[in-house]
Amino acid sequence: MKLYPTIGLEIHAELLTESKVFCTCSAEFGGDPNSRCCPVCSGLPGTLPVLNQKAVEYIIKAGYVMNCDISRFTKWDRKNYFYPDLPKAYQISQMPRPVCLDGYVDIVSDGEEKRIRINRIHLEEDAGKLIHDERTKQTLADYNRCGIPLIEIVTEPDFHSAADVTAFVEKIRLLLQYAGVCDGRMEQGSLRCDVNISLAEKDAKELGTRAEIKNLNSVRAIGRAIEYEIYRQSELIESGVKVIQETRRFVDGSGETVTMRSKEDAQDYRYFPDPDIPPIIFTEEEIRGIASSVPEMPESRKARYVKEYGIAEKDADSLINNKLVCFFFEEAIKAYNSPKSIAAFILVELMRRINLGEADMNDLPFEAKDFARLVEIMDGNKINRSHGKNVLRSMLESGKKADEVCDEESLWIKEDLGQAEEVIDKILADNPKAVEQYRNGEQKVFGFLMGQANRQLKGAASPNAIKEILEGKLKN
Repeated sequence: MKLYPTIGLEIHAELLTESKVFCTCSAEFGGDPNSRCCPVCSGLPGTLPVLNQKAVEYIIKAGYVMNCDISRFTKWDRKNYFYPDLPKAYQISQMPRPVCLDGYVDIVSDGEEKRIRINRIHLEEDAGKLIHDERTKQTLADYNRCGIPLIEIVTEPDFHSAADVTAFVEKIRLLLQYAGVCDGRMEQGSLRCDVNISLAEKDAKELGTRAEIKNLNSVRAIGRAIEYEIYRQSELIESGVKVIQETRRFVDGSGETVTMRSKEDAQDYRYFPDPDIPPIIFTEEEIRGIASSVPEMPESRKARYVKEYGIAEKDADSLINNKLVCFFFEEAIKAYNSPKSIAAFILVELMRRINLGEADMNDLPFEAKDFARLVEIMDGNKINRSHGKNVLRSMLESGKKADEVCDEESLWIKEDLGQAEEVIDKILADNPKAVEQYRNGEQKVFGFLMGQANRQLKGAASPNAIKEILEGKLKN
């Protein structure tokens, strides 16, 4: 029996507001456990929540970049359940009237273009974090995360492989980062994913019983969890064992999913309207104003880089796939308008340093304009290109500007054409056979002579000047 997986996602993304969604506590990541809490986000009796306007603007931006319809009327509900990381035993969320509905995002998976439908995006408050101490067998609760504004992106069950899902998650992460609403740091929990998987025969009229894998916080873990769950459910079905509806978690060490609890349905949460948060009615002017503040998205930038700058598609993909790299590139070309040269040096040299752990795009010791200056002096043959790589390393280590490093290390090419002619005359005199071969049409020996001249004239003349002098003397 051929079983066909059907997968739907719930992606939780924390918003980049300074304060929490219903109180003024800091929404910054980290801090000592339970140091960023107040009576409101701790759910103490008698407290009243006040909605963060910026969080509402951010969910509209998220809906805009995912092609959603933005509701003109939205309201808030209480989702009731008892869990140790939710101190007030209910979560302020949205059920029947979310902010965003009926969107879509296009992806490319295994070389094929696919459109993934988005059912809804709603705004809610995050829960706290449970910390499991394996040594003492205790579980501790840190409530710092309680009340951080969170959007939940709920897709239709349009995925049928781990590759589809991971491509979509990476695309959503990029869109949210470019829109400026979420930093996408999965290792910090600011982007997490719940995966619903069921198996059935391909032409079956009904989907199989689904299992939900909770709180996956890396693209690699998402892919591994899906592959394992497809295998687990296949084994059960083929053995005649019924798959039960439940919530499971992924164990990274073993690569397996394990049972957490039976899966609740919507009625188990006893949703009812929140009595403290009034509904919101958006005007057309407000919606347009928020949408117009969204910056250019990655696909549009890629098309522009290829068409206007002549950058290869593969290189353009590499630039846009990291927001920090892309914005650094944009700033650099404002200082030195040579996009192809700057892109090449970013992708080859700067990214190599980053991949080696010598640099971090979040904390570069120089500005994009300083990087652009280094590329400019290399393009102008003011320093040797091999020296340019070392200058970049010095800039990363010391934070100095390119001109400073070149001054201190005497790297400037002096363009002493008299010395260049003397050296080249001697090279030609010492290599009469190579000269004769070149004049007899063996062009490849030019590289040998050029190499000799470059080595002996390092710093005394630019490669272009050396080439011009060498060609002139060989022709004469």
